[in-house]
Amino acid sequence: MARGELRIYLGAAPGVGKTYTMLEEAHRRAGRGTDVVVALVETHGREHTAAMVGDLEIVPRRTVTYRGARFTEMDVDAVLARRPEVAVVDELAHTNVPGCRNDKRWQDVRDLLDAGISVLTTVNVQHLESLNDVVARITGVGQRETVPDAVVRTAEQVELVDMTPEALRRRMAHGNIYRPEKVDAALGNYFRTGNLTALRELALLWLAEQVEDQLDRYRSDHDIDATWETRERVVVALTGGPEGDTLIRRAARIADRTKGADLLAVHVTRNDGLAGADPAQLARQRLLVESLGGSYHQVAGTDIPAAVLEFARGVNATQIVLGASRRGRIAQLFTAGVGVTTIARSGTIDVHLVTHEHAGRGRRRGPIPPALSRSRRLAGILTVLLGLPLLTALLKTGPSLSLTNDILLFLAAVVGVALIGGLWPALLAAIGGSLLLNWYFTPPVGRFTIAEAQNLLALAIFVVVAVAVSWVVDTAARRTRQAAQAGADAQTLATVAGSVLRGQRPLAALLDRLRETFALDSVTLVDDGTVVAGVGQPVCGRPADADIAVRVDAHLTMLIKGPTRPASDRRILEAFAAQAAVALRQERLATEAAAARPLAEANKLRTALLAAVSHDLRTPLASAKAAIAGLRSTEVQFDEDDRGELLATADESLDRLDRLVANLLDMSRLQAGALGVAVVELGAEEVVPRALDDLGPPSRTVIVHVPDDLPALHADPGLLERVLVNLLANALRYSPAGHPPMITGSSHGDSVELRVIDHGAGIPSDRWDEVFLPFQRLGDRDNHTGVGLGLALSRGLTEAMGGTLTPEETPGGGLTMVLALPTSAAG
Repeated sequence: MARGELRIYLGAAPGVGKTYTMLEEAHRRAGRGTDVVVALVETHGREHTAAMVGDLEIVPRRTVTYRGARFTEMDVDAVLARRPEVAVVDELAHTNVPGCRNDKRWQDVRDLLDAGISVLTTVNVQHLESLNDVVARITGVGQRETVPDAVVRTAEQVELVDMTPEALRRRMAHGNIYRPEKVDAALGNYFRTGNLTALRELALLWLAEQVEDQLDRYRSDHDIDATWETRERVVVALTGGPEGDTLIRRAARIADRTKGADLLAVHVTRNDGLAGADPAQLARQRLLVESLGGSYHQVAGTDIPAAVLEFARGVNATQIVLGASRRGRIAQLFTAGVGVTTIARSGTIDVHLVTHEHAGRGRRRGPIPPALSRSRRLAGILTVLLGLPLLTALLKTGPSLSLTNDILLFLAAVVGVALIGGLWPALLAAIGGSLLLNWYFTPPVGRFTIAEAQNLLALAIFVVVAVAVSWVVDTAARRTRQAAQAGADAQTLATVAGSVLRGQRPLAALLDRLRETFALDSVTLVDDGTVVAGVGQPVCGRPADADIAVRVDAHLTMLIKGPTRPASDRRILEAFAAQAAVALRQERLATEAAAARPLAEANKLRTALLAAVSHDLRTPLASAKAAIAGLRSTEVQFDEDDRGELLATADESLDRLDRLVANLLDMSRLQAGALGVAVVELGAEEVVPRALDDLGPPSRTVIVHVPDDLPALHADPGLLERVLVNLLANALRYSPAGHPPMITGSSHGDSVELRVIDHGAGIPSDRWDEVFLPFQRLGDRDNHTGVGLGLALSRGLTEAMGGTLTPEETPGGGLTMVLALPTSAAG
């Protein structure tokens, strides 16, 4: 059975028209004869959206009872039994009520797709898992419902339903999205122009990335190597030389000319891994690339132009930045060089050949270390000085051989010398052997002349073969030594990396491991003369006080005290220094992040406070003002009943405003530690009735079981009354009809527990701590009801009186808040 196709309508914010557009597509498909059903559509009271459903077949929803409340969800089993060609499923980001087939709606959609049913669905950008935290920082509103990005990426089609912020705000103002009483708060908070612009850009960028992935898959499936200039991508090729910084900055400026362009740096290493660039230089250049917003890549290859072009075509690059050759003029006469070769092969990719101060100066290479040890080279020279005369004497005194045999014997001697002493002793043997052959064995004997041309050719071949063999043997020995050194370096770096990753402080672990590996006295990292980290004997921070000073960049230097290290260890020390710089940067970033976290939390609190105040204080104030304005109006005559109702509305609104302001002030006093607490003895049977009176008429639905013989409490009467009012108001809000909340009292040792019990939907135990955070409204279907300070303030006031406030699960469903206060005996 073929899997169904998924089509997603992506929007930047609620109200842009995702559901409407999805239903339009459903009608188009139905008009073409496709079997289409509406599995679930959320109209949210929008008339135009509801009318758009039209005559489409609707699969009835499933009713689920959970903790005394009734909810409706999509009936997946009914849709599967109906087996339409296309199912319309609105709001992909949704958590189903416990008891449904799946926990998440996107899992329901997956089941439909697996059954061969195509699905049309909708999702907003703030519900994408990868962007959820970004949207929360922009808007100040967190979204609990998320969809994994991988689910959305599996869609065959993702269509952006777009609308300008101004048009969306007009729709909001006309009442086409939210109910009129919510419009002002929405326009002043989530639907601000800046928020909508940012969300729109996020949606466009996210969709652009998905389009880019689809394009890459298409090019790969169709074996397309040519560059398609759909997006600027600038590749800068790095050799690890000193010109790298200039090239990176030049490439970054080229990329900055086009908004959204990508910067990629690539370094080509040799396939054999034995020779390469300075690792410290590459590490520094990698940091520079990443600081400019680019990415660093490393590929292997022997043909550098081919490797660079292959990488560039693989990432669909449009431009390549290369440095002018550092080779001298003589070297450039023999080979064209990487830059010229790359330009010749680049095809449609633009190549920038950037000059720099090191161009044409030649590659400064250090002296090539000998392949063999000094003792072996001396042994080779000694073999030449003793072996060649001995071989000559044996050939002169022994049986007479042909010149060809004599040459072969001398050639064997040269090979033996090469194996023992390397290149230079072998060259000495080749020269000496050719002279001895000429003097003793080539006619005319006893003279450095050659009578026959074939003898001249034989001696010439002898010299060429001897030199070639000597060179091959020496190169093999050098490669063997390089391989051993590279293996040792890799093992050392791997060991250090492991210890650093396992450590709590990477920088200290790295320096300590370096000191142990090379048996050093101390290793110190200095930033502009100031010691930032070190292990072992302290160093004052001056390079003169150290045995080895490794410069990391313009500011950082690693100072080393200890035994003198061979020159071959310099590269690995520089690699350690570069990694130490990275570790230092990470530690500093972590420190800055830790310092910024309280500021971010404070900013989040301020944002939430402003959002809450802008709506929750404005609503009762507007109601009171409207009621008083009506009473003062001379254009309308009210009877006594109407005047009484207006006065009651104004009184209730002002009471609500007073409670909100009091909660906000108390919360600020709690956070500032300036809340005054006057603890006295009082009875629970005294304070509970006052709290019920403060609640107003709804208090009649609260069941009270507080015994009169409870021990006296040690609490502040006003604060305790405030706590009980908040807890009871919260319980009344979430209690279903026919199941009123209850307050009970009991004594336990030196404390009295007052329990406020409701039988609502409850809150999962793993989220109990969240209900005590300011401005949280967990479980509210109406996200604009209440400031969300009640429980946070209640816990703070309770703890200020020396008590505790903890949640428990109500047997049979619901939430119980346990208020425990010390008795007068305990106080």
